[in-house]
Amino acid sequence: MPRSVNTVASRQRRKKVLKQAKGYFGRRKNVFTVAKNAVEKGLQYSYRDRRKKKIAFRGLWIQRINAAVRQHGMSYSEFIGAAGKKGIEINRKVLADLAMNHPKAFKAIVDKVKK
Repeated sequence: MPRSVNTVASRQRRKKVLKQAKGYFGRRKNVFTVAKNAVEKGLQYSYRDRRKKKIAFRGLWIQRINAAVRQHGMSYSEFIGAAGKKGIEINRKVLADLAMNHPKAFKAIVDKVKK
């Protein structure tokens, strides 16, 4: 009995990997075994970095809030501590956006926290 290899499925599998490797440099884009390793590594990086992105943005928001609050004579930690005690529950993303784009509104929040 002849050997059945299901060429259609295996070719589709290889084409799928090579399509994902489009834009890679050298043999990574057209040699299946090399491309498969490169694509798997790229997918690992993208999975990891989707989570790292959240950490990076939180750090950016904190830096922006800190810079804006220091213009009003407070530090970031003082501001966040006092805001928690006053019951102001605005998240860091919104606070950073206010500090950047609406300084008057941010100043009103800082003044409320200072009292």
